[in-house]
Amino acid sequence: MTPAVIAFYIFATATVAGGLFTVIARNPVHSVLWLILAFLSSAGLFILLGAEFVAMLLIIVYVGAVAVLFLFVVMMLDIDFAALKAEMAKYMPLALLIGVVILMQLALAFGVWTFGEGAEMRRAVPVEGGVQNTTGLGLVLYDRYILLFQLAGLILLVAMIGAIVLTLRHREDVKRQDILAQIYRDPAKSMELKDVKSGQGL
Repeated sequence: MTPAVIAFYIFATATVAGGLFTVIARNPVHSVLWLILAFLSSAGLFILLGAEFVAMLLIIVYVGAVAVLFLFVVMMLDIDFAALKAEMAKYMPLALLIGVVILMQLALAFGVWTFGEGAEMRRAVPVEGGVQNTTGLGLVLYDRYILLFQLAGLILLVAMIGAIVLTLRHREDVKRQDILAQIYRDPAKSMELKDVKSGQGL
């Protein structure tokens, strides 16, 4: 076997094992660590396919941001996972049914899946027209579809602001800073000078 084939089997096994242990691990911190392993192994598979940009994006975004965020949330929040699992137990039959349906769909999809003509050659030669795939992806996003790309960013911004507005709750028992009240405060009414004699306290 070639080194590429050996690397494929290593990354594929690590990806499947990471995904499996992410689901069945009892400790949530261990689940996040297994998820990070699955992400890293998937990035290795993308590198073998010649999609190094997608691989780096997977490492930077998912491992460097999302998985670390999950890890911090799990470690900092005091969540009663025993009670949470007890609530999830009553949904187990529905979850198993959905899992069986997804496995049947995957079996049907892979049963009729075949390699396309020239797929091996295109994978072996990631350069097309003298342009690397990362450069080509940048030209497509920021040249041909720049308006749609900016529109997608605007939609995500509006969704983020909407989520903040919908979840924002003002508590009356919390003392908040009022900048304008501090600026327009009259020093003559705010301060009082005391003539303290020597040897006496206030």
